[in-house]
Amino acid sequence: MKNYLLIIFLFCTSSTFAQKLTVSGKVTDPKGDVLPGATVLEKGTNNGVSSDAAGTYTITCRADNPVLVISFVGFQNAEIPVNGQTTINVTLENATELQEVNIVGSRNLNRSVTDSPSPIDLIDIKDVTTKTGQLDLNQLLQFAAPSFNSNRQTGSDGADHVDPATLRGLGPDQTLVLINGKRRHQSALINLFGTRGRGNTGTDLNAIPAAAIERIEILRDGAAAQYGSDAIAGVINIVLKTSANEFTGNINYGAYSAKYRFDDQKFDGGNFNINGNYGFRIGKGGFLNLTADYNYRGHTQRANVATNVEELSRREFGDPQVQNTSFYANSKIPVSPNAHVYVFGGLNLRKGDAYAWTRFADSPRNIPSLYPNGFDPIITSDITDGSVAAGIRGKWKGWDVDLGSVFGSNTFHYGVRNTLNTSLGPQSPTSFDAGGFQLQQNVTGLHFSRLFQETLQGLNIAFGAEFRSENYQIFAGEEASYRNYDPTRPGGSQGFPGYQPGDVVNEGRTNLGIYFDTEADITKAFMIGAALRFENYSDFGSTLNGKISSRLKLGNNFTVRGTVSTGFRAPSLAQIYFNSTFTNFVEGQPVEVLLSRNESPVTRKLGIPKLKQETSRNASLGFTGRFGSGFSLTVDGYYVKIQDRVVLTGAFTADDPDIGADLQELNVGQAQFFTNAVTTSTRGVDIILANGSAVGRGRLNTTLAANFNKLTVDEVKTNARLAGKEDTYFDLRERKFVEASAPPSKINLTLDYGLDRWNFVVRAVRFGEITLADYDYQLNVYKPRVTTDFSVGYKIAKNVNLIVGGSNIFNVYPNRFNPTLTESGGAWDPVQMGTNGAYWYGKLNLRF
Repeated sequence: MKNYLLIIFLFCTSSTFAQKLTVSGKVTDPKGDVLPGATVLEKGTNNGVSSDAAGTYTITCRADNPVLVISFVGFQNAEIPVNGQTTINVTLENATELQEVNIVGSRNLNRSVTDSPSPIDLIDIKDVTTKTGQLDLNQLLQFAAPSFNSNRQTGSDGADHVDPATLRGLGPDQTLVLINGKRRHQSALINLFGTRGRGNTGTDLNAIPAAAIERIEILRDGAAAQYGSDAIAGVINIVLKTSANEFTGNINYGAYSAKYRFDDQKFDGGNFNINGNYGFRIGKGGFLNLTADYNYRGHTQRANVATNVEELSRREFGDPQVQNTSFYANSKIPVSPNAHVYVFGGLNLRKGDAYAWTRFADSPRNIPSLYPNGFDPIITSDITDGSVAAGIRGKWKGWDVDLGSVFGSNTFHYGVRNTLNTSLGPQSPTSFDAGGFQLQQNVTGLHFSRLFQETLQGLNIAFGAEFRSENYQIFAGEEASYRNYDPTRPGGSQGFPGYQPGDVVNEGRTNLGIYFDTEADITKAFMIGAALRFENYSDFGSTLNGKISSRLKLGNNFTVRGTVSTGFRAPSLAQIYFNSTFTNFVEGQPVEVLLSRNESPVTRKLGIPKLKQETSRNASLGFTGRFGSGFSLTVDGYYVKIQDRVVLTGAFTADDPDIGADLQELNVGQAQFFTNAVTTSTRGVDIILANGSAVGRGRLNTTLAANFNKLTVDEVKTNARLAGKEDTYFDLRERKFVEASAPPSKINLTLDYGLDRWNFVVRAVRFGEITLADYDYQLNVYKPRVTTDFSVGYKIAKNVNLIVGGSNIFNVYPNRFNPTLTESGGAWDPVQMGTNGAYWYGKLNLRF
């Protein structure tokens, strides 16, 4: 890394171009407040400056006919031809006013991200995708936002195909995802094995192609009182592209250095992506923007890491093979001077192959005549994810009104190949349809918002209602995938037994939410806001939650902000109704387990209560400051206490002295279930430092972003029948999984230097130490690691850009442990830094 920093230093000492025309001016917002730290660039070059504390700037232009591009986070960019002028004052319009898409965290259409009382990350996807190696959305955010974490899974059944993701180390189902401000449906998958967020459902972000996205807004604050259930940890709002008469396309390819393989192959996990985006204008101010995206990701092989042959528990271990095909559209159709219709949505088709645990040749689950050397079952997925939103938005008697509906569906269909049903003997098929599940959601909402500019310094009132219906289904696989035809032998398809007719469910519920949200600028410096939301669920009842927020500007350069709120999360339909009989591996040995739905005969017999909502108390306090012309600092501390968290218990066995007889009476050998068992507290701080300045003939943007996070399990509650069995109810291994949802620290340092046609990026990410427990309940300590990325971009032509680079270029891996004792069966359990080593790539970006 020292060599890369030396390159940047050499550029710093380079001479500047000859001066041609000097332009000065001031940058302000629509209220007349100055914008310190606004970026002023000469279009088509890396020549730029930042406005100072008074909002003023001075730039020396080099082109014959220069055009200035002025930008500031949360505002619409302005392009101004110089035309010989030496003084140009600029007023930037709020991005939300022009795009009519709320910046998450506020329903005031006149409030920018810098004006918000809550911390918000604004991520320009075009900038991230053209300068880094990651292609799917989870991994892009994993390395761009310190409070966001996502793990690639292996040996985790369905989670191998749908990456779980978290904010601030909370559960995947405790973050609400919006698209263009509308609630996104979750995945039908519930995470069960070898994964963070065990027992949780979540949203499949990788079903949304990055090529369709303009920006992502991450609200790092509890927002259940504003947006409803699931927003305990925060909100991710994905804003789709609105461009017209412009084509953008990308061709990407990369592969991993194959450090751990049986053979001599040097690279694996090849990742190919091609996408295109184009927009059409419709009437005055309307558009239709279309995206097509195809991504193929190959297997990686990391099984050959054991210290001796006896420790090798799996012959195939690594990333699954995945093919993603996506089509997305975003449109705005004017119907009158004051109203327009919007329609957006997309379809994602995914096929995956993931390695299951090896059945060796001498295993009682093998048929030697079919597999003389044993076999490695492959779990296949066929996932269809689609959504469509439509509505009308406009002005009515001074109010901004939005009436719309969004429908989403996620279907996950399992298959198993390279396998057998042992109880069928040598006649067994070697592939099976194993069934699956589906989740559908429809949300219809009516929203009103209005800014009373003459009241105080501005009073915004918003209110509305949403009606949501959900349906969850489990469908059975073919008979041979689950049936036992010979009681002396294991039955069902090895690797993943199919869902049985007794597992089939078709359940639904409805929800009505009503909210009131107000923000008042008492003075130009002091703002206070309040939100209240009532929700009624057809299956568990009503809840009322509130939020108070405030922001105080201490001059033009320093702002203090804070919030307090309560929150809730309704148990998902999958947590209430999911049930299955499956094979789990404990210390390499197969064990048959019943995962019993809530309010089943097993849970009733054991006195497990009906699932209820999780509740939270959130608080945040922070400040933002600007120092000099281009340096900014943001610090936000937070506290989140969650009661009655839904978890998946450990397995209770039929030989238990207290409840074993009850399980035997129900013909159950082992049983697990979902229950509100845990209270947790999370404390942390987010720190972001950013600086942009001219260096030599180019421009250097430096960002240091860090998240420090600590989650503690405060209490484990059992019922009267299971009192004293807390170590099974929520044991050490489960506790460590929850605590390791985020590393205690993640620090990201990025240096981005542009010079004429060249661009150089160096990024170092430090992942803090995390601790997991193996099947012997020994602690596996994953020491801190630093991954280093480097890329070089060159503008071949005005509309063509080539980037080559590497992620984790020093081939850093986590600590290694005994594969027979880890949850995944490999030398590592999935951790945030990844387990594949160095990744090398090339990208070609086109824009016409």
